[in-house]
Amino acid sequence: MKAGENKGLAVEDLHVHYGEICALRGVTFCAQRGASIAVVGRNGAGKSTLLKSLAGLISGMSGKVTWQGEPIRTQQKRSWIAYLPQREEIDWNFPITVGGLVDMGLYPRIGPWRRFTPDHRKDSAEAIRQMGLEGLETRRIAELSGGQQQRAFMARALAGKAEVFLLDEPFAGLDPEGSRNLAERIRELARQGAIIISSHHDLDSIPETFEHTLLVKTRQIAFGPSREILSAERIREAFG
Repeated sequence: MKAGENKGLAVEDLHVHYGEICALRGVTFCAQRGASIAVVGRNGAGKSTLLKSLAGLISGMSGKVTWQGEPIRTQQKRSWIAYLPQREEIDWNFPITVGGLVDMGLYPRIGPWRRFTPDHRKDSAEAIRQMGLEGLETRRIAELSGGQQQRAFMARALAGKAEVFLLDEPFAGLDPEGSRNLAERIRELARQGAIIISSHHDLDSIPETFEHTLLVKTRQIAFGPSREILSAERIREAFG
């Protein structure tokens, strides 16, 4: 299938520049609803650059990126997409509760001055339930474990009806239990039809969580089913 024919997210020959520096080139892949994709490569390979580009946070990009067949550059609102940066980029001491954080996901849908309706409250509560955060609504995010913090931000995106989740190293710093819990939530989101694109560094855990893998080294090396892409030869090419 050609990238332009995809009715989900399609990326075709994406190049990203920081001034004169080409940070990423030649990225082409399609993601249908329910897809889960691990973006893999060594530090500086362009993983974060790719995610930020898709989130609309980088201007120096060329190529074609479409959502539902329409170029994302022409879309004024991108409430269908949610970006979760690396943990060190977030102020975890910001005085907000889990419930308040999740409610923030509703604002792009209803506007900053409108009141929440009962249906909006249901959406927020359902997002909290799906991320396994029941009972933590009044707890400040600084008091959560690392895994709970990540799931709280994902719940915010769910409340906002996001359909594409861009996650930058969401497993970094998590203990084994937190990693297992987050992996299950990612699998569940994919089963429900969301598209998950996540940078990831633990090669052994990828096939269990991510159906597809995109290997990059400032250029696209390979894209396809994780168990096929993560061959010894391709891993050497990506990390050598």
